Amino acid sequence: MKERSLSGTAFDISNQLFMLIILAVMIIPFIYIFSYSLSSPNMLKGGLVLWPEGFTFDSFKRAFEYPAVLNGAFISIARSVLGPAIMLFITSMAAYVVSRPDLLGVKFFRRYFIFTLYFSSGIIPMYLLMGFLHLKGTFLIYVIPGAISVFNMVLIKTYIEALPKELSEAAVVDGANDIKLFFRVIFPICTPVFAAVVLFDCVNQWNSFMDVQIYNTMYPQLHSLQYVLYNMLNQFSTIEQLQEAGNRQRGSITPQTFKMAITVITILPIACVYPFLQKYFIKGLLIGSIKG
Repeated sequence: MKERSLSGTAFDISNQLFMLIILAVMIIPFIYIFSYSLSSPNMLKGGLVLWPEGFTFDSFKRAFEYPAVLNGAFISIARSVLGPAIMLFITSMAAYVVSRPDLLGVKFFRRYFIFTLYFSSGIIPMYLLMGFLHLKGTFLIYVIPGAISVFNMVLIKTYIEALPKELSEAAVVDGANDIKLFFRVIFPICTPVFAAVVLFDCVNQWNSFMDVQIYNTMYPQLHSLQYVLYNMLNQFSTIEQLQEAGNRQRGSITPQTFKMAITVITILPIACVYPFLQKYFIKGLLIGSIKG
């Protein structure tokens, strides 16, 4: 018993040390980026920066002085709110439909949806389709193509199938049809999996810029924040370019601190939202994996 106790204690200690190393590997880069973006270039001496040297917001001020940043932030926030909301509404209803075993042809519909996970039309046919639907040059290009997500539909379907069947049977006995059953019984108790898929889609919408580059590159008013910051990184790659763009304090901003500030701007909103959805996110992914 003593030997097993010692071995168990050794395992626990080694496991905790390993997890601390993993935690440090994940957190230190974020601390470095955040600290570097708030540091004055004149105070930086190279090496790992874990605390701001010569605290300053000059890099952030310069980033937000760029006219397209605020418009890009509005577009990114709008698509990160409307896109997941529309996706959740349509995808959840599709998941409910394919979860009904008594639906005529349900096996065909399930295979039809799964087929799209393995095969896609490609960029050129998609581009032609968006042009035919007159979605290019509009905000709808960001939300309509992603209104249905088969991967999220599978997650929601699995969650619904894991719910007690007595709930649906009781609602049907009380006279509820499929619409009332879904919106009054199923929908309210699917919060964990809904939070998981919404977080997936929010992150995807916030980080997306390829659709802007493909469809709306000629429409600056529809550029997302990620695409605007991407262009800023390419445009302001030297100190001289930063000076010409309007920075009056020589040495207060360098391309490196400017890039770090832009990186913080892009990751901070998601980092602030994630902790509030984490418990639902984990529960939503694990639900249905253990039964009995």
